[in-house]
Formats: sequence, C-alpha cells, structure tokens
Amino acid sequence: MKAIVQDKFGEADVLEFREVPDPVIGDDEVLIQVRAAGAGPDVWHVMAGKPYIARPVPEFRRMWKAPRGRDVAGVVEQVGVNVTEFTPGDEVMGIVDGSFAEYAVGTPSKLVRKPERLSFEQAAALPIMGVTALQALRDVAQVQPGQRVLVIGASGGVGTLAVQIAKAFGAEVTGVSSGENADVVRSLGAVDVIDYTREDFTDGRRQWDVIIDTAGRRPLRKLRRALTNDGTLVIVGGDGGGNWTGGIGRQMVRAPIVSMFTRQRLVGVTGKEKGEDIETLRGMVEAGKLTPLVAKTFALPDAAEAVRLIHKSHTAGKIIVTP
Repeated sequence: MKAIVQDKFGEADVLEFREVPDPVIGDDEVLIQVRAAGAGPDVWHVMAGKPYIARPVPEFRRMWKAPRGRDVAGVVEQVGVNVTEFTPGDEVMGIVDGSFAEYAVGTPSKLVRKPERLSFEQAAALPIMGVTALQALRDVAQVQPGQRVLVIGASGGVGTLAVQIAKAFGAEVTGVSSGENADVVRSLGAVDVIDYTREDFTDGRRQWDVIIDTAGRRPLRKLRRALTNDGTLVIVGGDGGGNWTGGIGRQMVRAPIVSMFTRQRLVGVTGKEKGEDIETLRGMVEAGKLTPLVAKTFALPDAAEAVRLIHKSHTAGKIIVTP
C-alpha cells in the first residue's frame, strides 16, 4: 500500500510518499480502508521528534514506527476473530497509529461508528482534538451552566470544538482569534470574539471563570490577570518553549507550582485517548450540538504540505489528508 513514512526526524521534507508492506491485523484488531486522516500538532511532534524529552517514551517510539497520522475515518475492511463490535463495511472514526496511508490497523476500544451527518473528512477532524477539548472542559475545568469561558485559539482544531462543547454545557463563550476568523467563531456559538491583533485581553479589564488556552505561548502571569480569583486556566497542548522540553515546562511544571500559591487553578492537560469519550463526541454530533470544521484538504502524496500548514495557517478548523 501507499503511505507517508520517514527515516529520520526533521521538518516536513523528511516525509516520503512510498510503498510499504500491507498491514496485517491481529485477532483483536480491525483493518480500516482510510478515507480521511487528520493532520494536527501530534503529527508534527512525532515527525520532528520534538520535544527531545519525548523521544525515549515508549508510546512515542511506537507511533514513530508506523506511518504518520493518528486521526482516522474510513470503512472497516477486515476484523480479527475476536472482534464483535464491527463488521466489514462499517463506517468508523477514531484513533490509530498510521492513518496517513491507504489502510490502517486499529483497536475497537478507540473506534466508534461514524455519524451519518458527517463526511469522512469532518469525522477525521474530530477524535484527538475533540477528546482533548472535551476532557479540558468537562473533566478538568468542570464547566457549569452560566460560567464565562474564554477559548484562546478559538478558530483552531481544538478551539473550534471547545467553543461548541462549552456552549453545549451552557457556558457563555468568548473566543480569541484573528479578525479574519471572527465570523466563523461566532457561528460556532461564541457570544463575543476578541481579535488578539487589536486587543490585549490579558490587561485585567475583563475576567473569565474558565480559560482554555490552546495557543500555548502567553506567560502565565498575563493569563492570570484575565482569570477570576477562583477561576481555572487549562493549558492544552505543549507548543512553545525550546527543543528539549517544548511547552511542557510551562504546562506541566510552572502551572502546577503557581497553583500551589493561589486560589486560581492552573492546569496543563494532554488528551487521554478514551473510546468512551469519542463515543460521547459522536453523540453530541448526532444531537446537532457539535460539527467539526475542516480547514483544508490535501491528497495523500501532498501530506508534507499539509503538515507545513499546521504552524503557518490561520485557517479555521483542522487540516485533513485523504488517500
């Protein structure tokens, strides 16, 4: 089959479109004909091998061995002898190792049936970033109806989903994005949109009960000024910082330490890949409360261009690759 693989760490130039052996499933696995795959920061981090501190981690090394890509939407081609949840022909979405390929192997615990109202491209935009947004809002921030929630990076992959999920939880949502994407963010349910190129929302004049920071670069001291005295800041992802630790120092070290000396909660999170949470997202889609946004679609041979766009684009939604 054709797939996107690499032989060394680096920028997008290391990605190669070439023939690889067809995958073979185990008794508890599913073979998926890939129709669409998501391109997000997770793809870039594995490709670049950054932060360096992650390279020895077993999960990182496992992902490295497969083709790039983890979000998937496609059609079940074959199931292992122990699999009862799916049959060939089922349309599914979820998380696998190696979705930048014509076929991918997944486990039923990280797959759900694709909602009928979504295209394959939309479905591939949901799993990883949707789970991250859901866990940040529901599990960490524990958002309640009527709370004021600020989503920084509201037009991005996580941000567009966080705005919709927060609204579904009954929050009053303000989004932060570039001015060109303000109308998109409002259409997702934000009652207000702040253009970060024109307004400093961390000047202390306005405060929110919950801040979801998906941009990952602003100093904690500034973000705290925009937070109520007993509010919660949730830092999503690990962007920023140097090559060795990336955003991990800000997210997982400095934020918890600062929280020890204030009533404010400052928490860094990375999404835990739970099939039940993908199922929750599927239910929200079916109920009309959540619709993933596709920023741009690239053909599989052009996956390197898709990855280059991850950190350079202000387009709304998630970038998708299709075989």
